[in-house]
Amino acid sequence: MKITAHTNEHETGADILIVGLTRHPENTTGWDKFSERFNGKLQDWVKNDLSFDKNSLITYPTMSGDIARVMFIGLDDRKKLNEEDVRNAFGLAGKQIVQKKIRHAAVYLESFQNDEVTAEDASYLAAEGIGMGMYSFADYKTSSNETDIELENLTFLTEADSEEVEAAAKIGQVFGESVNEARSLVNMPGNVLTATALADYAKEMGEQYGFEMDILDKAQMEELGMGAILAVNQGSVEEPRLIVMKYKATEGFEDPLALVGKGITFDTGGYSLKPKDGIVGMKGDMGGAAAVLGAMKIIGELKPAKNVIAVIASTDNMVSGDAFKPDDVITSLSGKTIEILNTDAEGRLVLADSVTYAKQLGATRIIDVATLTGGVIVALGMDKTGALTNDEAFFEEFLEASNETGEFVWRLPLTENDKKRLRKSDVADLNNSPGRDGHMIFGGGFVGEFVDNTPWIHLDIAGTSFTPSAHDLGPKGGTGAMVRTLAMMVESLSEEK
Repeated sequence: MKITAHTNEHETGADILIVGLTRHPENTTGWDKFSERFNGKLQDWVKNDLSFDKNSLITYPTMSGDIARVMFIGLDDRKKLNEEDVRNAFGLAGKQIVQKKIRHAAVYLESFQNDEVTAEDASYLAAEGIGMGMYSFADYKTSSNETDIELENLTFLTEADSEEVEAAAKIGQVFGESVNEARSLVNMPGNVLTATALADYAKEMGEQYGFEMDILDKAQMEELGMGAILAVNQGSVEEPRLIVMKYKATEGFEDPLALVGKGITFDTGGYSLKPKDGIVGMKGDMGGAAAVLGAMKIIGELKPAKNVIAVIASTDNMVSGDAFKPDDVITSLSGKTIEILNTDAEGRLVLADSVTYAKQLGATRIIDVATLTGGVIVALGMDKTGALTNDEAFFEEFLEASNETGEFVWRLPLTENDKKRLRKSDVADLNNSPGRDGHMIFGGGFVGEFVDNTPWIHLDIAGTSFTPSAHDLGPKGGTGAMVRTLAMMVESLSEEK
């Protein structure tokens, strides 16, 4: 998609012009000059037909000028307008662009601005929101032969600096595209996106962006002693993969941040078998891996000045005569032994070996992300990511990144009593499932047993990785949760002195 910015008088030849409509639109910067495009009809439209209500949407033919149609999106009170409102409005615009088969859209940028949302903010949010709103999954239906229409040009009409507006929009475009790639990974069925297929996808990305790649197969994991990952894989005919990607911003590769993702490509629960309703949708149990890969795509595109290691453990969790069982005792890569009380608590096992390996590679801070527990949904609902941490300052910086992206994160406590329950076993150092109460805390807290003193954040996206219904920024299905926040966090760390 080509992105350009011009003054309000510039003729674009766009198929549609997107306008944000707030109460008292005449106070919008440049409104009088802008209204000249419509030969006096704009005031009549505003007065008689248009709604200022948030996210109301109507399209008119202009009947004159170089732009055929104008799409008005209600934004309500300009003083209360924030970045989330603007992003969501452009998400709705993206959906309309697909429906109307638009190839060239223009945006009256000042109509989406206020004291909080600058021209650069608005252009970033436009490219990001439109891209996310346009998303659809390329499914496997044989009945559809409709050719997809892509938005080829996005033009901003603005009095702001054109280079800065274009630069901000191109970053927003990268963020939106990367979220959409993560969404597609989550939406892919488990028989298509196997562990080896996920590794192949990562390898292609690594080659595209020049990452240093290392993909470990089963034999290599056995040699290293990754007993936790291998236990989860025992029941499968599909080999596991440990995907390692290194983005080297500095020659010395000092102080790297590790992004660790859970990549369970299908989760039956193992012998702790999920019920028939609960097992549907478990193709998406690799949402953490998708989030890490989406973030790495952004990192590869924007090249922040921060060293990053991505570690993704990928396998399915199946039932067979070889599968691991409740009461088994396994030995993790760290050397710690684990009593298996629940084979459906497998994500924390693969994360345990993954964070251990990330530390061995030199990671000085770790963020793990996983569709880990139903408990986080019970505690926080479907729209909030749950978090644990062992480092207050690290987490506060992460919260700032999440506020920038509008992805809501809520921290839960991890107490010494919780840790004692994780360490309660007659036969091993740890147990993998102390109970149903505090389920999210015990799931993440188990991973915390393997980070030791390394600053660490755990993100449980079991609720936020998938949505059962369409929303402003996309359809039902995978959401690409935490892609943008992880990348924004890396950008924040790159600015540290």
